[in-house]
Amino acid sequence: MNSAAFQPVIESLLDTDLYKFTMWQAMLHRHPAAQAEYRFICRQAPEHPLADLAPAIEAQIDHLCSLRFSQAELDYLGRLRYIKSDFVDFLSLFHFQRRFIQVSTQGDTLDIVARGPQVHVMAFEIFILAIVNELYFRRHQTPDVMAEGRRRLQEKIALLQDFSTQPARRFPLQISDFGLRRRFSRAWQIEVVEQLRAAVPHIVTATSNVALAKSHELVPVGTMAHEYLQSYQAFGKVRLRDFQRSALEDWVQEYRGDLGIALTDVVGMDAFLADFDLYFAKLFDGLRHDSGDPIAWGEKALAHYRTLRIDPASKRFVFSDGLDLPRTLDIYHHFADQVQLGFGIGTNLTNDLGPRPLNIVMKLFECNGMPTAKLPDSPGKEHCTDATFLAYLRQVFGRNPQLAS
Repeated sequence: MNSAAFQPVIESLLDTDLYKFTMWQAMLHRHPAAQAEYRFICRQAPEHPLADLAPAIEAQIDHLCSLRFSQAELDYLGRLRYIKSDFVDFLSLFHFQRRFIQVSTQGDTLDIVARGPQVHVMAFEIFILAIVNELYFRRHQTPDVMAEGRRRLQEKIALLQDFSTQPARRFPLQISDFGLRRRFSRAWQIEVVEQLRAAVPHIVTATSNVALAKSHELVPVGTMAHEYLQSYQAFGKVRLRDFQRSALEDWVQEYRGDLGIALTDVVGMDAFLADFDLYFAKLFDGLRHDSGDPIAWGEKALAHYRTLRIDPASKRFVFSDGLDLPRTLDIYHHFADQVQLGFGIGTNLTNDLGPRPLNIVMKLFECNGMPTAKLPDSPGKEHCTDATFLAYLRQVFGRNPQLAS
């Protein structure tokens, strides 16, 4: 690639989601020798072959591997009370190693695999997704597309401003930007967040993007993702049936009351609640929804807390599954007088300009040479390459294959 024409997608190692750092620290302290494999997946047939991007992706990864955390970035992370000094010391030495990630193609299909020590490969995910997205959508960065994106953004702002005129409910509406992984571009994410913060600062209060949180004085938000809990399927310290409890216990010991939102759908909400007993329900501040019907999920969670004689109003539900603003407001109105609420909106904020967004992920497939899997409450979100392990996981947790096929 002509270096004069090279435009880096990633310019800072803070330009990633907070939960990559929080999971990273927990893994460094609890399982520093774990080996892992992450694979890129596109869940749809894209309009333009992703394989065509392979040379440009290679160049962007080369650039990513040249980056280091600056002292100002390390100082910022160190001021977050749940980030420990030894982890900051580790990050001061860290850089991505090119030998741990490979890009290849099969026809029009793009394959990206990160394989190696988990504490060296787990952070590739968000950067790879941002790189693929921005390279893919550069062809669409035309005046007409940008004008349409700004028109749609103003419609969203008007909707939120109209909402602000309505009578107050018991708990306020709080929306966080979760749009980094599938953003149209870094510049567009910045513009979206700046516009929303200027227009509705009482509603849009936070972002998962640590670089944006630092530069725009926002609250960085995020706790755990599926990969954290899935890793415990392979660690072998407990029987498979108890992997969620083991993961939650390690989280509690690592963060001692901070970052208390637990993800519920690695093997489905019912299986999660069976493990989320009074001990965990008191220690965690709340729950995050990421698959299945959000209203049904929320009602199950409310009933669970009440069965445990815990006032749901003392807890927080975070919704983050493919939300747009109308759906967000529907969920808010349903629960706003019963429980504290947070909403993480991603693609609909940072990649709603007209061209069809990509539905891409980079998921953990193996840990310590063993398969890992998730059995969420929504079809199409299941990931596992080992049919035998998947069948065993279903059997252990009593999951009907129809729910996750």
